[in-house]
Amino acid sequence: MLDGQTWQARHLLRRVHAIERLLVTHVDILETMTPQDFLEFREGLAPASGFQSAQYRELEFLSGVKDRAFLGRFRALTDTERNRLLRRLSEPSLWDAYLSLLSARGLAVAGEEEILASLRAVARDRATYDDLWQLGDDLLTHDELAALWRARHVQMVERQIGTKSGTGGSTGAPYLRKRVPLRYYPLLWELRDHL
Repeated sequence: MLDGQTWQARHLLRRVHAIERLLVTHVDILETMTPQDFLEFREGLAPASGFQSAQYRELEFLSGVKDRAFLGRFRALTDTERNRLLRRLSEPSLWDAYLSLLSARGLAVAGEEEILASLRAVARDRATYDDLWQLGDDLLTHDELAALWRARHVQMVERQIGTKSGTGGSTGAPYLRKRVPLRYYPLLWELRDHL
């Protein structure tokens, strides 16, 4: 997106969507285990967890949820992983890149109200901005699928271990439940109220 290649960004996001759908269906496999089987399996993961997954945090940072505090919560972060996460924290997110595309097309992006107005302009003039509309829709799909994965994940955790603490030191299901409503691109969701 930073290079203005909306077609390439859309192509890659569609690949991400396929992977995210696959991740959601993998929860079904874990749910074939009894809680006892799962606890035995889980023991082998300790102290690792999704909470301490450098790759998962990297995806969240790239998606726009940049919380530096996560770096301090890792128990065994390698220098390579720390450097990757620090790089992701400092570089533009997908949302930043999308806003740069809007700006490059002469649309205002200085604040939320300007961004919403620009998003409405994109929605109203698909003949001019269809690539931006489609790319925004692909970001929204990414957001939706990530939320679906978080919801399925917390349900699986509750089914298997109830409210026991997470292997990575989180509160487990209560922590996961709080993250279900997280939205990477709230303005794309809010746009629907204005259409």
